[in-house]
Amino acid sequence: MNVFETMESNVRSYCRSFPDVFVKAKGSRIYAETGKSFLDFFAGAGALNYGHNNDFIKAKIVAYLESDGMSHGLDMHTSAKEVFLSRFSELILQPRNLSYKVQFCGPTGTNAVEAALKLARRVKGRTGIFSFMGAFHGMSLGSLAATSNLYHRGAAGTDLDRVHFMPFPQGFMNSFDTIQYLEEVLTDGHSGIEKPAAIIFETLQAEGGINEAPIEWMKKLRELCDRHGILLICDEVQVGCGRTGPFFSFERADIVPDIVVLSKSISGYGLPMSIVLMKPELDIWNPGEHTGTFRGNQLAFVGATAALEYSASISLEADVYRKGENVRQFLNEVIAPIHHSIVIRGMGLIWGIDVSASKHDSLSKEIASRCYELGLILERVGRDDKVIKLMPPLTISMEELEEGCAIVKQAVEECYEKYKASEYLLA
Repeated sequence: MNVFETMESNVRSYCRSFPDVFVKAKGSRIYAETGKSFLDFFAGAGALNYGHNNDFIKAKIVAYLESDGMSHGLDMHTSAKEVFLSRFSELILQPRNLSYKVQFCGPTGTNAVEAALKLARRVKGRTGIFSFMGAFHGMSLGSLAATSNLYHRGAAGTDLDRVHFMPFPQGFMNSFDTIQYLEEVLTDGHSGIEKPAAIIFETLQAEGGINEAPIEWMKKLRELCDRHGILLICDEVQVGCGRTGPFFSFERADIVPDIVVLSKSISGYGLPMSIVLMKPELDIWNPGEHTGTFRGNQLAFVGATAALEYSASISLEADVYRKGENVRQFLNEVIAPIHHSIVIRGMGLIWGIDVSASKHDSLSKEIASRCYELGLILERVGRDDKVIKLMPPLTISMEELEEGCAIVKQAVEECYEKYKASEYLLA
């Protein structure tokens, strides 16, 4: 029995799917203690958009460390924070005509979601929140209340209330208008549901199964919130920072959320960092009302600044669109024809292979496990984890992208062949 099994809590999860001991990582590859190399289509659950140990970002962080720059600063004024705020405004906010104020929270995405919900309730003087079926917003109690997964909610140990879950458009668009349903809930005096302070949503539900919100739906959601005086919170934790193409995933709908939460790849290097962006009129905090010891991660500020500059220097957005189109063609022209039960969803460099229509419950797990055996790391998401998620670093080379896709093809073909003409697959 190894030290991980004897000392680490049973709560550990990813290591159960990827049991090797990893010792090194560079770009789009991770290296195990055994010497085996793995292509990474997981990217730290979205925290490594710019790859492992990106040379440009690493050089900036190392130089800062060697200069004895501030390593910890709470929310004090520091040069690292000053430079980040200036560059974030110059490279991200100003070109998009966004005038958000920036709040630094605790180190993870759930901290940003907690702060956003707390602020929305204070601004509106109402306690309710609307979230969506399939949503994932974090694991601390406030954000967990807005997360729909019953397995995760069941570990709370207490009631999770003040949040109502509404149908997400994916899977419902052909049966009824989910925006009209929201309208009915808000206007029917007998709906039994009071007007919320905010509606929190993901433009693309990553953990929920790569479920995409249509552009027209997002526009209508923005209009609904305006009509009813409800704040719109966009959770960009996993699909922001260029994952879908543009820096913010909501840009494709040409809307402006009232509050935006960012984490994961905002630090550029996998360092803990999260922020809340809010319209200036919503910044009603009094000093110290929402704090956190690690809300001033100086190395993350340095990495985040470097990531923004790096992205601009290589025209990353255009590169993501180009690579994303290649993945789209591969999945639709090569993977989907393997069996008619396969459904493909995604955009940019986040894609899902949905095998839930298969009657074989362990098919997605077998595919992911076979990918790992062949040297590719990826995860499963969605209902019962039946969606294979492809999420490589945005900086992956075309050669590596094709190599990873070839492994996916081999794994899917082998696993479907195993159950070909079987009662376990749909006829």
